[in-house]
Amino acid sequence: MKRKGGFYTEGTEIADGKRTPGTAVPQGMPENHTALSVCPSLCHEKYLTMPTDGDRVGGAAERVEKQPSMFKRIAAIIAIFACTAVAWAILGSTIFYRTYNAESGLSGRVASTWGAPQGQAPPSIAREWHEEKTVKVEEKGKTTTRAERQTHSEAVKIDASRVTATLHIDYRQKGLLWFSTYKVDFDGAYTFQNPTSREEEFVLQLPFPAQQAVYDNVQLALDDKPLAVTFSGSQALARTRLAAGAKSVLHAAYRSQGLDSWRYTFARENADGSGKEISQARDFHLLVNTDFSGFDFPDNSLSPTEKRQTANGWELQWNYQNLVSGFDIALKMPQKLQPGPLAGRISYFAPVSLFFFFFLVFILSTLRGNDLHPMNYFFLACAFFAFHLLLAYLADHISIHTAFLISSIVSIALVVSYLRLVVDLRFAMVDAGVTQLIYLVLFSYAFFFAGFTGLAVTIGAILTLFVVMQMTGRIRWEEKLNTPFPRKSETPA
Repeated sequence: MKRKGGFYTEGTEIADGKRTPGTAVPQGMPENHTALSVCPSLCHEKYLTMPTDGDRVGGAAERVEKQPSMFKRIAAIIAIFACTAVAWAILGSTIFYRTYNAESGLSGRVASTWGAPQGQAPPSIAREWHEEKTVKVEEKGKTTTRAERQTHSEAVKIDASRVTATLHIDYRQKGLLWFSTYKVDFDGAYTFQNPTSREEEFVLQLPFPAQQAVYDNVQLALDDKPLAVTFSGSQALARTRLAAGAKSVLHAAYRSQGLDSWRYTFARENADGSGKEISQARDFHLLVNTDFSGFDFPDNSLSPTEKRQTANGWELQWNYQNLVSGFDIALKMPQKLQPGPLAGRISYFAPVSLFFFFFLVFILSTLRGNDLHPMNYFFLACAFFAFHLLLAYLADHISIHTAFLISSIVSIALVVSYLRLVVDLRFAMVDAGVTQLIYLVLFSYAFFFAGFTGLAVTIGAILTLFVVMQMTGRIRWEEKLNTPFPRKSETPA
């Protein structure tokens, strides 16, 4: 029998109350001591199946220490997410302020250099004659008579109208906004008749569609014979004589430039300024040719009676035999994708993208045993923010699509190159890189398609939920997160 650590050891073990070789008997204990008496010592010294009070206290303390640590990490990630969301809100507000604060001034500058919205009215045709009239005049207490020449005029109705307008879109960019500027070739033929039985003089007036505009090659012709044109205020004026009962066709044409909308108006303003009067148009035909699509018809305007798509755009027709209306014919130009408002909306939406990214990175790193510190999440959030910051200021100088591509490449490169050092290349490229491509780039690109953003985000969220549920269905989260629920200890008999 040898002494070892306060025990005597023989080549016997204890079984059924007897000592067999290999038994460790405490010093001073009888050799015929039963197994039940020495079992606590055996459990503590050799088999380690019965935890002591110290062991229980130490294990519980370790679990208590790990549990708050995980909660603190999640709280830190949430705090980083909240701060980044505030930064995005500030960035989005700044973009919208830069865009709309300068919009009114920019619109005026574009109108002054290119042209204002145009609204063409039909020409005004009037019969004019002169009368000699004797009037009495009192001068220095004496009454005398003298002859005065008085001018009278009477409006003549237009019997038929054949109008053609060819529109060509030509966008202009100022700051973070695109303006829908266009060129228009106007050509109108108006038939009228001398209603009297004698030769009369007629005054032909063509009102210009806008004061802030440029007009080229303005022509007024009667039965294909050019007329001498003078300009008075905002209209072109010509005079001619017609034989008794004669019918003639007034031809008016010009080239010009406009902004945002083009309209043909029948109604004139009431004399008291209370609005437009209801007008009549007989045998009216208007043809509008465009080299673009995506236009719209504003409220309180007449839609075309016929339309046909051509190789370059659309052919729109308004045909009426006897129209009585207070509405106009109007066409609103298509709006190009606006860089400023688009970048602002993407910035406001960014917290949703970051939430999905953080959520999946947290799940994937937990499943793979990658220990990411909250500081790692902070740098990932900065890489996300760099995308929107770069997009907001690149859109001033280059195409919004090019700016989006550059910003996406820069942001993904920041994330992949960083996580390559923190974890490994596979996690950086496959897990984080693909996740960022989906939730940052593709979700943001959905804003380029108006009306489909909400649907795209909803589908992405549902697919994400499905994938994560399938990946984590068999995971025991209390083991992964080191936060086991308390259970009763099993004490060996």
